[in-house]
Amino acid sequence: MNQSVRLLTVFLFTFLVVRCNSQTKDTALQKCIDREPVVAGAFYPENPKALTDMLESLFADAAYVKSYEHVLAIIAPHAGYIYSGKVAASAYNQIDPDKEYENIFIIASSHRVLFSGASIYNQGDYITPLGKVKVNIELANKLIDDNKIFTFNPEAHSAEHSLEVQLPFLQYKMHKDFQIVPIVTGTQTLSEVKKIAQALKPYFNEKNLFVISSDFSHYPKYEDAMLVDKNTSDAIVSNSVNKLIDAISVNESAGIENLLTSLCGWPAVLSLLYITENDPSIKVIHVDYQNSGDALSDKSRVVGYNAIIFTQKKQHHMSDNTFVFNEKEKRELLQIARETIQEYLANRKVLKINEAEIPDAMKTPCGAFVTLHKNGELRGCIGRFVANEPLYSVVQQMAIAAATEDSRFQSVTKDELEEIDIEISVLTPLKKIESIDEIEMGRHGIYIKKGFASGTFLPQVAIETGWTKEEFLGYCARNKAGIGWDGWKDADIFTYEAFVFAEKDFK
Repeated sequence: MNQSVRLLTVFLFTFLVVRCNSQTKDTALQKCIDREPVVAGAFYPENPKALTDMLESLFADAAYVKSYEHVLAIIAPHAGYIYSGKVAASAYNQIDPDKEYENIFIIASSHRVLFSGASIYNQGDYITPLGKVKVNIELANKLIDDNKIFTFNPEAHSAEHSLEVQLPFLQYKMHKDFQIVPIVTGTQTLSEVKKIAQALKPYFNEKNLFVISSDFSHYPKYEDAMLVDKNTSDAIVSNSVNKLIDAISVNESAGIENLLTSLCGWPAVLSLLYITENDPSIKVIHVDYQNSGDALSDKSRVVGYNAIIFTQKKQHHMSDNTFVFNEKEKRELLQIARETIQEYLANRKVLKINEAEIPDAMKTPCGAFVTLHKNGELRGCIGRFVANEPLYSVVQQMAIAAATEDSRFQSVTKDELEEIDIEISVLTPLKKIESIDEIEMGRHGIYIKKGFASGTFLPQVAIETGWTKEEFLGYCARNKAGIGWDGWKDADIFTYEAFVFAEKDFK
């Protein structure tokens, strides 16, 4: 499949370009240069009272579902408020207005200039008719310093509307002070989008909010827009990078009249999906939709708008006790796995662990899989479900087995261990099911047993492959259990969940 996706480059307005005097932050004499509004009076009212009144009306009409908790990210449109404001308000309505976020990352896509990577505004604050929006300049500088994928490109921000229009919604909605990290993507390559995601992933947690700015279909007729936008939003809700790329490709190859793009902010949206797609605790929810035809009498050329949110599901439970790891414990367990492999490859001995120094969560008896990847390709995977030993000990045994006993591969060598990424999947107890309707793809792993034959797929396999449920079962029965494609139909099927984390998450 051709994974290239077109970036919208249509210019709707010509605006005054407000340039910064410097592109670097290393000049001692450099003064903060606040970014003034450039689409006030065009995309939204420039009068503060008129803007506040309009926002009040938009939020009153917007969708509001109070039951959503732990909203980590939203996708909101960025067109003129008379067209997309109600849908944008629906997205922002799902945020807890009393939450004090450390940072709100706003990730938009450039509509006017193309450039590599993404640009972060680190020159000053953003200004709107409702006042100043503080930029976390210290964090902006750190991201630029630590990641080559980020720069400051003044042209990316000077006349770009897709980031600016999000700010009044936050100013109206949030009751607490907040600061933003304003990011405009300029890339058109998936490899760079991945790097953006990798750089931002450490900040994707309950302490921060991610706002992804994107409109959907551009310029098909009303009925076609509804079909295209549903196809695209369904792919996003699946939380799969490949499904979204496929959906955009299908839309663009369908010969839909006047369809210029399915998703103008695709780099921003894909950067989010690269962060979230392998996290079984993330739930993606579609909140609202309309297109510009709902505000226009002419429905022959419209633009589509979706409101979508990403929430954190409740933590998994093991043996009726809440089972969680903090970031430090994840790192420590991954370090134990790596050092265990190192010791075994060097001396054929199992690394000795001082149990007194091990956190209680890592002493819990439970099953686990250890998976090794080299250059993104599988290099070994071994695990077990039996929960009769402490987790750290199971991880040690499975790490050695994945490196030296997976019959599909030769043993890992000492020299290649540096190139290997270690992933740990901590498993919940097996639960026998009576119907495959009980299987939730992306959440449940499956274990199929028939006589002495058995096989399993971890939950993340369904996400990585994009298989249907029947394919998930069929491949497991045939390729893992060796009982044929339809062997699962008269076999015992068990489900389990996995708490997954990897070294790549911390790089």
